[in-house]
Amino acid sequence: MNFPKSIMTLMLVILLFVGCKEKTTENTTDVPTETGTSKVKTEIAAANLQTASFTIKGMTCAIGCAKTIQEELNGLDGVQTAKVDFEKELATVSYDKTVLNPEKITKVVEATADGKTYKVSNMKM
Repeated sequence: MNFPKSIMTLMLVILLFVGCKEKTTENTTDVPTETGTSKVKTEIAAANLQTASFTIKGMTCAIGCAKTIQEELNGLDGVQTAKVDFEKELATVSYDKTVLNPEKITKVVEATADGKTYKVSNMKM
């Protein structure tokens, strides 16, 4: 009677060990992906640095809308800094004019979310 219980216990332990090992493998494969996507900002020459300020209409909250747009802008190649002020509906972006232009910045902002929510206006250099 002890022998079948021992076999069942052993099978249960093996099953748990294999199940836990698979989860660990999944987690370790995610880590390099996250590390691989982090970008190192290159320094922008002072002669190429341009600053643009513009209004963003359609934002409904500071954390979801403004922060998401700010992160999108900061993730662009050629952007040194980007700040989005929800209350003033104002964004300020310092960027490399040899890499980006106002039209590309506008497209990125307006494409954020569903592509219909945010509208850029009053672009000032």
